[in-house]
Amino acid sequence: MKLRDTLCIGMSLAPTWLRDEGWRRPDSGIEGLFSAEFALDIARRAEAAHLDFAFRPDTHSLPVPVMETSFGFASLDSVLMMAALVEGTSRIGLVPTISTTFGHPYLTARQLMSLHWMSQGRAGCNIVTALQGQQNFGLTEMPSSAERYARAGEFVAAMQALWQSFPAEALRIDRATGQFADTALIRPADHHGAAFDIEGPLNIPAFPGPHIPMMQAGASAGGVALAGQMADMVFAQTLTLQDALAARQALSRAAKTAGRASRDVRLLPGLSLYLADSRAEARDLFEANHARVDRPARLARLREATGLDLAAWPEDRPVRSADLPAVPPPSRFPSYGALLRALIAQEDLTVNGLLARPELLASVHWQIIGTVEDAARTISHWFEAGAIDGFVAVPGGAPRSMHLTLEQLVPRLAEAGLFRKRYTTSTLAEHLAEG
Repeated sequence: MKLRDTLCIGMSLAPTWLRDEGWRRPDSGIEGLFSAEFALDIARRAEAAHLDFAFRPDTHSLPVPVMETSFGFASLDSVLMMAALVEGTSRIGLVPTISTTFGHPYLTARQLMSLHWMSQGRAGCNIVTALQGQQNFGLTEMPSSAERYARAGEFVAAMQALWQSFPAEALRIDRATGQFADTALIRPADHHGAAFDIEGPLNIPAFPGPHIPMMQAGASAGGVALAGQMADMVFAQTLTLQDALAARQALSRAAKTAGRASRDVRLLPGLSLYLADSRAEARDLFEANHARVDRPARLARLREATGLDLAAWPEDRPVRSADLPAVPPPSRFPSYGALLRALIAQEDLTVNGLLARPELLASVHWQIIGTVEDAARTISHWFEAGAIDGFVAVPGGAPRSMHLTLEQLVPRLAEAGLFRKRYTTSTLAEHLAEG
């Protein structure tokens, strides 16, 4: 059963529609990738669709080989990007990504509260523990998942203590008496934990309005537990409806364990959208975007995900469930392997047929390849089933997918009563409270 009446929708500012072959299109605009104007154009389009927030994923390392054929993880700093969007937008929430493994609570608390003031209450924060990048921060190896999430929990607690150390009501700004602030209300943060010793107070007062909403990205047990304690939103990877239902149930349990209500934490899976005027055009767009993924690469993906090696099989040989290894291979993304195993079990496919399926090239996100109508119908089904509270749009293939998402799909959801038709609030926390 769904937990709210309307969807929460965010827009990723990572230009996923330019990945793979997308950047080579004449209309890609790739030359402006590292400009503020590039991100501002997307944010303005998202605001025109009345979205809750614009969101920028971020990393702290650069896999160089990928740069030969794609922009990979090269990007502007997410906090600076969001600050650059403040003057060109007025309602949409602005959510940068912060690594709790490589960052520090004092600096982060100051950056985010500065963004909150500059945007007049529109700042959010996506918390990640990171999976790589240790070589750039003096570490020889990544801390374990348990260590990273323990640090993340302490990081958030310290950051929130800093925000409370200089409360908004401490500002007096009384010209008559000459009192600028009531210093009795400004107090040390006094955070002393395993990872951080921070005296405080923060050197910027809290914004006199709604809080800074927190988003969390991480599906491990530690990530789910942390989300239950502190997250307003969770950016999730859910390839199937069953994945989403399981993730939503896990978040509800985690929230209740932390003494919160299930609806306090919104599950927002990334949604990869390859949209066109017809299903055939959408499929062609998807295939064109993956043109350089050749047969050996597809065979390798299948083998890594399922353990099934078809390299020596005839092209027209059927692939059955009985051919699959009894025990799936270990994987960072087990849902992807489960998706392919289910596809083999449910459909009568030959080797060639299996290698041609878009599921084989699926991103780690929920994926829809089709028309605006197809996307609206699927989103509505997942929402009404109680599997999601909204989504983060991750368009693919071409700028037109992004345009169709914001100019046709979101308005269609609004007409169906599943999303707002206009803004009635001006801060991110208030947007989220509407659903």
